[in-house]
Amino acid sequence: MPVNEIKITRPLATLLLGLAQKSPQQEICGLIGAIDEKPQTVYPVTNAASDPSREFAMDSRAQIDAFKAMRAKGETLFGIYHSHPQSPPVPSSKDLEDLGYPEALQLIISLDTKGVLEMRAYRKHGKDALEEVHLSV
Repeated sequence: MPVNEIKITRPLATLLLGLAQKSPQQEICGLIGAIDEKPQTVYPVTNAASDPSREFAMDSRAQIDAFKAMRAKGETLFGIYHSHPQSPPVPSSKDLEDLGYPEALQLIISLDTKGVLEMRAYRKHGKDALEEVHLSV
């Protein structure tokens, strides 16, 4: 599969969208583990940001626990997801600035699309940009 196209399973997409719907007033976040570069498991991580309605910061203890669980299952980091409760699924300047794992796919879920959930994927491109990747379910 080309690098500019990512396929995720319907159950994984449904789970991510459902997590965002359960917390419509704040950004949710977490990790996605993969086996052989195929996404397998969603690891929700507590949003520890000072204003979770506008940004996300993964709780460091929960993030470490998620990585331990991933390793125990033989998974590698596939992606990082978070939601935008009140804006489109487009990376903000803060999202780019806080990019901790540039090799990981960035999935952004928007709740702000006229009642329709939307999810887009991005990869680091060059030094200071994220490029959208076609996401198929």
